[in-house]
Amino acid sequence: QVQLVESGGGLVQPGGSLRLSCAASGSIFSINAMGWYRQTPGKERELVAAFTVGGSANYAEFVRGRFTIARDSTYTLYLQMNRLKPEDTAVYYCNAKLPRAWGTENYWGQGTQVTVSS
Repeated sequence: QVQLVESGGGLVQPGGSLRLSCAASGSIFSINAMGWYRQTPGKERELVAAFTVGGSANYAEFVRGRFTIARDSTYTLYLQMNRLKPEDTAVYYCNAKLPRAWGTENYWGQGTQVTVSS
């Protein structure tokens, strides 16, 4: 079992910045990939940025060059979001993947709201 707790969301003006954090606890040494997703009402949850099993960072095209994903040795995951746009408004979720004999088990945080508005 893994628990994920996000923080750092809020209201920011267009062009501003926010930094999201995701603290992982529990069986963290079983985690083989972590990432950030976002969701708006009526839409599917979509990948924003993630570290793959191999350790490389992948970004969605719509955030490349503006957002940066990072993590530290305690399995805390970060998302630095710069030059925010109104269309970045969404609930942002932290995800952790654990390999199981039958496949991959996904864990999610509770989500943190990001609102970009003047």
